[in-house]
Amino acid sequence: MTWNLSPARLFAASALLPVMVIDRPEQAVPIARALLAGGLSVFEVTLRTPAALSAIAAIRAALPEAYVGAGTVLNPRQYDAAVAAGAQFVISPGLTSALLQHALTGPAPLIPGVATPSEVMQALDLGYDHLKFFPAEANGGAAALKAISAPLAQVRFCPTGGIGPANLAEYLALPCVATVGGSWMLPADEVAAGDWAAVTALTTEAVARVTALRA
Repeated sequence: MTWNLSPARLFAASALLPVMVIDRPEQAVPIARALLAGGLSVFEVTLRTPAALSAIAAIRAALPEAYVGAGTVLNPRQYDAAVAAGAQFVISPGLTSALLQHALTGPAPLIPGVATPSEVMQALDLGYDHLKFFPAEANGGAAALKAISAPLAQVRFCPTGGIGPANLAEYLALPCVATVGGSWMLPADEVAAGDWAAVTALTTEAVARVTALRA
């Protein structure tokens, strides 16, 4: 692996990973600044909109102290495009042999998505031991992840999908969980209205909750 950032360091940087869907490029930096003001400095910008790559580039330029990555990366072409835009890490909802092999020779760590023990084992065969459990709630939630991780104790997970304040504690209680992905601190209405103070307040609350749970 030739990665510039280790997955372990990335996971350790924040116990909460905000999942950002950015519709307009001009939203990117204000959203990131609002999250940063609330105590988060690791951002996942999903490649679900045409603005995603320019958003990654803008955040990297404006906030060099933050870690900025690309989510919803599905293939080697998207991996390369994300890296070219400045992504420091890459997250996929699942895994394919082509993407796993390609990322091994790239500069940015890949966090592949898994949902079954077989997928975890496939990732481990190539040296991937920091994985995304997705979609977490739809795949049985914290109870399922606890069972999956029991025979695979060397793996650290970032569960994502359906996680919020009501069930956050269930995931953070698991030894295999290093960080949790979510978007509840970025409500669509507040983001659309540009209410960055509300985003910062929700982020501050989320960080305080995570800190208390991890104490």
